[in-house]
Amino acid sequence: MAEPPVEQPRRPGFRRLSGLDRSGPPPPQTQAGAPLHPLTIPNVIGYVRLALIPVFLVLAFSSGDGTSAGAAIVFAVVGWSDYLDGIAARVTGQYSRLGALLDPLTDRLLVLSGVVVCWYYELLPRWALGLLAARELFMLVLVRYGLRHGVDLKVNWLGRAGVWPVLGALFFAMAGVGWLARICLYVGLALVLASTLQYVREGLSQMRARPSS
Repeated sequence: MAEPPVEQPRRPGFRRLSGLDRSGPPPPQTQAGAPLHPLTIPNVIGYVRLALIPVFLVLAFSSGDGTSAGAAIVFAVVGWSDYLDGIAARVTGQYSRLGALLDPLTDRLLVLSGVVVCWYYELLPRWALGLLAARELFMLVLVRYGLRHGVDLKVNWLGRAGVWPVLGALFFAMAGVGWLARICLYVGLALVLASTLQYVREGLSQMRARPSS
């Protein structure tokens, strides 16, 4: 009697590979306690992104007024390649715990670097830049605290939506398009501040749900 054919796993479609479809649980390789797996294609992209941030700063502070085409291009490359390493992970299946930690860290360092440049050259309102910098530093501390206390904060949709107008604001400011930079900054700031409240609520919820020792 012939054995029934083995059903092959379905290959993910375009929406899943492109990141448009993020339904379902995160890959187990990215969860707390999973091996770091530092040598993967997505992580190599992440290392390049991280290494380009000092290059951006050198170009920006060598410009004299903060509006440097070279600095803006490097900033855009680092920002947009965030999408590239996600696609690489989904196409190759090379998910890793290190990638899950490195990706948001690089994004926050990029934002803080852009804020420093825009603050120094007064390319955007300093009160808004200060608020944005305080939010990013708070998130670094919150994630660090969560990791030490067994709280694993997942990226929420408000934070994911807010990162693009924030990066766009910093890019357009350095590109000399001030009016568009301000619009993006205020929209992005509203989104990321709302996302921060969600992170705090999620963290408190996870801590309350843990069994008391």
